[in-house]
Amino acid sequence: MAGAAAAGASKGELPIPAATLALMAARDTTPDAPILMRAYKKESEIEVWKLNKSGRYVFLKSFPICRWSGALGPKTRQGDRQTPEGFYAVGPHQMNPYSHYYLSFDTGYPNAYDRAHGGSGSDVMVHGTCSSAGCFAMTDRQVAEIFALAREALRGGQSAFQFQSYPFRMSAQNMARYRSDPNIAFWRELKEGSDRFEATGEELDVSVVNGRYAFAPSKDPANELLAAARHAREQARVAAFIKEGSAAVRTTYSDGGQNPYFAALLRKGAHVGDVSRPEALAFAGVDEVLSPARGVCARKGGCPDAIGRGPEATKAAADQPRMDAPAADQPRIILAAARVAPMPQTEPITLAPAPFCYSLGRPAPPQSTIAGGMPVLPAVWFD
Repeated sequence: MAGAAAAGASKGELPIPAATLALMAARDTTPDAPILMRAYKKESEIEVWKLNKSGRYVFLKSFPICRWSGALGPKTRQGDRQTPEGFYAVGPHQMNPYSHYYLSFDTGYPNAYDRAHGGSGSDVMVHGTCSSAGCFAMTDRQVAEIFALAREALRGGQSAFQFQSYPFRMSAQNMARYRSDPNIAFWRELKEGSDRFEATGEELDVSVVNGRYAFAPSKDPANELLAAARHAREQARVAAFIKEGSAAVRTTYSDGGQNPYFAALLRKGAHVGDVSRPEALAFAGVDEVLSPARGVCARKGGCPDAIGRGPEATKAAADQPRMDAPAADQPRIILAAARVAPMPQTEPITLAPAPFCYSLGRPAPPQSTIAGGMPVLPAVWFD
């Protein structure tokens, strides 16, 4: 037991990589400055933000999620395999260097909003090992860096860091596309918080009033004006996308998803550890069209981002020739069911070189002890 405790303490004390320290310096922040995280389920990414010396949170880096489970929408009960959506707080007591999943921290589900809506369950984590039953599962190497970033911020005096979890990037275009989804009223609440954060760079002061998320005004009147202006502008853009004929969709999942970065690695035969329910990934992220596109959005094969930026921008977008094929130099990954997605601009330094260092002749990994987990592919090893 003493040996296990020492191993846990050692993992929990791994340093922040030098490359990430250099990013901090470039963004005018330090390891002990407060931290904030934002998760996006559909894009399968966790972003890390740091408070810089000007007093504003700035983007530091993004980590691809190896596995999340469930579907888009909030977690509501124990055992539903849903990864949560909402605004959570993570304090020192939620950090676990002795986790069975290498390292982990508890996101804080259920929060006051979840409890107000009858939410049940606990121990919803960001952890290592690519297996999820309601958690955000990363590789061990990734979670070691995320854990170190959070640890140093908490030791620097931050009492708890905010963990914002979203179904997808909360753009006006996405809000128009998902306008007919059963969760849209809840997502509009999340959108208000997302707009506020992006306008002000301030951690959200969140409460729950009459079963809804409520956000306290910024203490800086100038920032409060920025927040109000951004949210009004985004609402107008959502309306413009709908007016110009945005399709309404609902994205379905067999059981969660995975960042395309890992899908590409697995197709090459790389071993990233045990992945829960790999068969479900073939049916991840299928768009069910509830209302087809029309007008400009139908003619363009999708709504141009210029829509909502004003009549001139919309007219210019309508006059552009349709581009059916991507540029030759645009990296693309072929996913299951003949679907296509671009390679995300994440930082592979968090993943290499460990996945490519296996010796030839190493035996195949044993069956996982994690419920629902199994080796993804026969072992294909690289020098």
